[in-house]
Amino acid sequence: MANPEFNFAFEPAYGQPVAVAPHVQRITANNPSPFTFHGTNSYIVGDRSVAVIDPGPEDDDHFQALLAALEGREVTHILVSHTHRDHSPLARRLQAATGARIVAEGPHRAARLLHEGEINPFAESSDIDFRPDLAIDDGETIDGDGWHLTAVHTPGHTANHTAFALAGTGVLFCADHVMAWATSIVAPPDGSMTDYMKSLDKLIERHDRLLLPGHGGPVKKPVSFMRALKTHRRMRERAVLGRIRAGDSSIPDMVKVIYRDTDPRLHGAAALSVLAHIEDLIERGEVTTDGPPHLLGRYRPMARR
Repeated sequence: MANPEFNFAFEPAYGQPVAVAPHVQRITANNPSPFTFHGTNSYIVGDRSVAVIDPGPEDDDHFQALLAALEGREVTHILVSHTHRDHSPLARRLQAATGARIVAEGPHRAARLLHEGEINPFAESSDIDFRPDLAIDDGETIDGDGWHLTAVHTPGHTANHTAFALAGTGVLFCADHVMAWATSIVAPPDGSMTDYMKSLDKLIERHDRLLLPGHGGPVKKPVSFMRALKTHRRMRERAVLGRIRAGDSSIPDMVKVIYRDTDPRLHGAAALSVLAHIEDLIERGEVTTDGPPHLLGRYRPMARR
């Protein structure tokens, strides 16, 4: 499988709980965009006593839909995969309504410090006010009534990104690290391509049977799909390195060629993805630049010895 076979078939059924695995329901928020596909998926795990994974954006309709689906059930935990505004803000209102504890890896943070004069282009997308009641480490488990969710730290999309494995089922709630419909955005300084690829290898080695993402439908053949994602990322990396070796020194020039068939609305995110690849290539000694790497930098191949 040279490239991932993306699946765009998805019925969001806004506001309605949809059974997606035994004792697991999905409710999709009506916040479609080029970055969220049809919207953000929230998951309810359990039966009488439950956990909610990724309550979603600050949206009253979605909040009411969650409350309706949760009526008559105890909510013990609200788990948050990462702190982008389409995933975490509603945790606060849901906690106020249910008394559940909020669980996550930690507050929002960037994968690296900002360089002098650099502006974080995704700053407005980050929920910088988020604070969990319980910071969960990699491998730690939250126990509920008939369910157990184990944290699997997967930095890359964000530094605090965490997937959650439903014990004894082979089901992994993978949030934005792996999605059936598109590749995940890796945008410095919030994201890191080096971290993303390491986390992808970590998930491949798990051999889960079903991935439930933060947007779109399930990934039903996770290992082969993720191997194809890895190949796709390496192909992008070779394309970036090839453009630099061909004389394209700026990221905008590279994007024009590499992403010529991509929706122009996504070219800003594509530029950040190229920057993420360049940061990784610099770290590995393939590319160099004067000063720290940034979107308006000039890049050249590292001289071979």
